Amino acid sequence: MTLMHRRTFTHLALLASTLVPAAVLAQSNGYPSRAVKVVVPFTAGGVVDSIARLVSELLAAKYKQPFVVENKVGAGGSIGTDFVAKSPADGYTLLCVSPGHAVVPSLIKGVAWNPVTDFRAVMGLGSISNVIVVHPDVPVKTMHELVALAKAKPGEVTYATAGAGTSNHLAGELFAQMAGLKLTHVPYKGQPDAMNDLLGGRVTMMPLTAAIAAQHIKTGKLRALAVTTARRSSALPDLPTVAESANLTGYEVGTWFGFVAPAKTPDAVIHKLSSDIAEILKSPEVKAKFEGLGMEIAPQTPAQFDAFVAAEHSKWSRVIQQAGITPQ
Repeated sequence: MTLMHRRTFTHLALLASTLVPAAVLAQSNGYPSRAVKVVVPFTAGGVVDSIARLVSELLAAKYKQPFVVENKVGAGGSIGTDFVAKSPADGYTLLCVSPGHAVVPSLIKGVAWNPVTDFRAVMGLGSISNVIVVHPDVPVKTMHELVALAKAKPGEVTYATAGAGTSNHLAGELFAQMAGLKLTHVPYKGQPDAMNDLLGGRVTMMPLTAAIAAQHIKTGKLRALAVTTARRSSALPDLPTVAESANLTGYEVGTWFGFVAPAKTPDAVIHKLSSDIAEILKSPEVKAKFEGLGMEIAPQTPAQFDAFVAAEHSKWSRVIQQAGITPQ
């Protein structure tokens, strides 16, 4: 290559390097120019719905464009998720996700979407702990004692859940597998029904959402043994983790939340949304509202949340397969 050719090549390369960021910036600056649809794959009034509406309201105020929450329910969240997977990848359709996003493909037959390849992360928001609680009549005060009871009476220790594939179920199943126990799963149609039987002493224990568990722990209607997350909960700081109390290194189950978009959504849109949501999460008012839901804010960048979802998908696929749970 001649000196003139080298200079021309270098000049073109430099020109290209300035044009690409400019194009990305232009694309980002024009977004959003119309209403954005935020899909919640569960019914209105739940925690996922509440989180989606709070963030959507603040994004709408920031961008001066509507962020409209739509509840598309059914098939364990699969219907709403499938809708977003098939939507245009232009940033105008987002999905608010929770653990079922990584778990449902292993539990339901015919799911056409993949949480890793059909979506890309916008932002991870944080998680809500589950608390392992027992009825006061159960003669245990620690996870170590619960393990001993379950080993002494194989199959007799029961745990209630809001249904197959819920975080309650996964928390109980992972505990049984890691501790080498035979526990009996008692699934219900929802958390309220499961909790009623737990309060009535008809089941032994339940991994119960922290915000709901706290009120019953304070009144003495339930006894708390441990939190299921990797770190202690700020709402219940004196309560050990399952990993600590049962000596199960690596045990971790939390109800996490975040936003994703169709896989080919432009980088510029993803980065704009993630940076603006990150700013929203710094607000003391927002933090207080999330804490009211029992959620601890722990922001994850798009890359971090993508890696997290992939790890959750792999982890729970193994747990479900080992448990012998077949897709229905």
